[in-house]
Amino acid sequence: MLVIVTENAPPSLRGRLAVWMLEIRAGVYVGDFSSKVREMIWKNVEKGLDGGSAIMAWSAQNEAGYDFMTIGDNRRMPVDMVGVKLVSFLPNG
Repeated sequence: MLVIVTENAPPSLRGRLAVWMLEIRAGVYVGDFSSKVREMIWKNVEKGLDGGSAIMAWSAQNEAGYDFMTIGDNRRMPVDMVGVKLVSFLPNG
């Protein structure tokens, strides 16, 4: 399972994601892809984001059962704590 959530993404990127994935809510896309296709989709997100932000989460063979990555300005930042990825909140401002 692959989930991508975008914020303030341009219509061109949203349209491109909707071609590959199902948009189940505004800016929320789901699908099931190989790691190679997942990487290709994320490269397109990185290229087309244009000042917005996005997170991608997918099923993984690890302790949590999933992994994720982010791009763009967001108060929530991934932090690795002894092999477990958690989310840290940056202060406002």
